[in-house]
Amino acid sequence: MKKELLAEFARAYGGDLAEVSVFASPARINIIGEHIDYNGGKVFPAAINKYLYIMIRRRKDSKIVYDDLRFPGRMEFDLSAGLSYAKENDYANYLNGILKIMQDEGYRFDSGFEVLMFSTIPAGGGVSSSAALEIGFGYAVSELYGFGIDRVTLAKMGQRSEHEFMNVKCGIMDQFAVAMGKEGYAVELDCNTLEYRYVPLELGDYRIVVMNTNKKRQLADSKYNERLGECMTALSILKAHANIEALCDLDSAEFEKLASVLIDPIIRKRAKHCVYENERVLDAVKALERGDLAELGKLLGQSHESLRDDYEVTGLELDTLYEEAVQADGCIGARMTGAGFGGCAIAIVHKDSVKGFALQVGAAYKNRTGLEAGFFSCESGNGTFRI
Repeated sequence: MKKELLAEFARAYGGDLAEVSVFASPARINIIGEHIDYNGGKVFPAAINKYLYIMIRRRKDSKIVYDDLRFPGRMEFDLSAGLSYAKENDYANYLNGILKIMQDEGYRFDSGFEVLMFSTIPAGGGVSSSAALEIGFGYAVSELYGFGIDRVTLAKMGQRSEHEFMNVKCGIMDQFAVAMGKEGYAVELDCNTLEYRYVPLELGDYRIVVMNTNKKRQLADSKYNERLGECMTALSILKAHANIEALCDLDSAEFEKLASVLIDPIIRKRAKHCVYENERVLDAVKALERGDLAELGKLLGQSHESLRDDYEVTGLELDTLYEEAVQADGCIGARMTGAGFGGCAIAIVHKDSVKGFALQVGAAYKNRTGLEAGFFSCESGNGTFRI
């Protein structure tokens, strides 16, 4: 792979390939714990073995040049001219956002650089191609210039870039999973404290299958920020009645005692999802640790139905994949993953049923939605690394 990537870099830019560094940055799935990373909850993501590849080399001037093998079209900027968001810059905004954060933090660039990228991650698919881009690029730049930025700090920079540059008020789960992923494990992460631990992702004869709706969605243009606002409204009301700093500080029993103070039924439903989803994460980790995959699958279904009914971020395509998946042979659980409004779902499927599962669910999905779904099985992978 590295040899092929370098050959493409030579075609794009020429010059001395000995000076080119190559990095891989993974996609991620979130096994359970959706839309609670910005509500102080615990989440359970894993980096997976689908990667964005970044080739980077210093230049002798202050220019930065981006190109992508999947989306050819070179974009050029100048480090000395200042970097700002512009819609027409497309994916380059994610890269420039990281650079702007680095500059704001006092990191100094003594030259520009040129980048070529190639990805096997579905763009806009809900497995966090944007975080792979941010963290992979940030790590590559840090290594190229000897900044030595640690992985947790990189994750924070990625989140800050989303907030300040992209105007998406996301939590830190995606960036953290991409930066800190570990092959063979999922990460139980407390999004309030950033305390984390690795939990063996041992599924025996079962595999995780990612199901892509192939309905493209733009997170910043979705109702993501609207949901954030609704959660903040719920929190502000509940804080007058409980000593909490985040919705997920409540357990379900405490929430039920206080639910009546949330007079607006929409606000109440949003808060309910957060509290109960946080408990599902804790239960899912315990189920996995004791090898109870049936219970894990059941919790995935409860998560999807809460995201559908209480948080309302699924829609026809994701609901169709979920409904067809849980009826298919060999599947013990499924749910949407990611922000919703399109993107991906995941299913836990017996290894002998994966091919038939994809055919069966894919046919039913096309019949109901008119769209072709994409399917791939995956395993856990390492966080961003140099090749």
